Amino acid sequence: MMRRLKKISDEELLELFRNGDEAAFEELYNRYWAELYASAFKRLRIKEAAEEIVQDLFTSLWTKRDSLVIHTSLQNYLYSSIRYLVFAYFRKQDNRKTYEDFVLGGPISGDTSTEDRIYLNDLERNLDQGLRRLPQKCRSVFELSRKQYKTNKEIASFLGISEKTVENHLTKALRTLRLHLRYLNVLLFITLTCIR
Repeated sequence: MMRRLKKISDEELLELFRNGDEAAFEELYNRYWAELYASAFKRLRIKEAAEEIVQDLFTSLWTKRDSLVIHTSLQNYLYSSIRYLVFAYFRKQDNRKTYEDFVLGGPISGDTSTEDRIYLNDLERNLDQGLRRLPQKCRSVFELSRKQYKTNKEIASFLGISEKTVENHLTKALRTLRLHLRYLNVLLFITLTCIR
C-alpha cells in the first residue's frame, strides 16, 4: 500500500487524504516534512519553533481535511502555509515582547487604560495557572528558558539533563500552555493592539 502511494501524484494523494485515508496522510507527511522544516528553519533559525510550525501545519491539515480547498498545487499550498505560519510566529513574538514590556514596566508607546491592565493581569494569572499544571521538571525548564532567559545548554547543565530532554520539555510546555491559553488568543490580540 505505502509503496503504491509513493508513486501517485500529489493530486491523487490529496484526494485520498481528503477522504480520511491515514496512509495517504502519512505519505504526504513523509513526502513534505523535511522540505517544509528546512523552509521554516531557514527563516526562523530556531529548531524547536520550526518543528512546531511544521507540526501545527500537518495537524491543521488533518483536522480540516474534509473541508480543505486548495486552488493551487499542493506543494505551493504547503509552502505558502509555512510562510504564513512563520509570519504569524514573528507577529506573535512581537506581541509577546510588547506584553513583556508591559508586565515588566518597560516602555510602551501610548496610553493604557485600566481595562487594558485588567485584561493583561487576567492573562498573566491564566498563564501562571497553566504553568502550575505542568509537571515540575517541565515547569522548571520552561521558567529557566522563558523567565531567566537561559539557553538550552545552560538549562541542561543546571538540571543535569540532556539538551534533547530540555527541548522535549519546552515543546511539551509550549503545547500545553497554547492549549490552556487558546481561548485567550483573541483577547491578547485585541489588548495588545489597543495598547500600542
